[in-house]
Amino acid sequence: MSRIFLKRHRFNRIVRRKNCINMQNKHKKKATKVKLRRLIMEQSNIRLREGHSQVREKLKAVETECEALREESKLMIQQSVGTQIRLALMLNILKAREEGDLAKAARFTDLLREMVRSRG
Repeated sequence: MSRIFLKRHRFNRIVRRKNCINMQNKHKKKATKVKLRRLIMEQSNIRLREGHSQVREKLKAVETECEALREESKLMIQQSVGTQIRLALMLNILKAREEGDLAKAARFTDLLREMVRSRG
């Protein structure tokens, strides 16, 4: 009976060790999975930050280009206004000459000359 007891005792010890090792392995695997999940989360956060910084850079470039286009549009509008004023003066000069009002035509001509000088 003592042999059977010893055999059972040894068998139980071996089973306990295996169970203990299995439990340790489970805990290790679980810890490894947790670490892996953390690393994946950190990598995704890093990628998001990089993506945000790239978007910020692109946005700054677009804003800079937009500002340049605004300035260019403003300049074109000013040039257009100047052209419209010169055309109006020329039309008034022609009308004054047709009406025979040479003094009025001379005033408009002087205005047109001043405008052309100040522009150039």
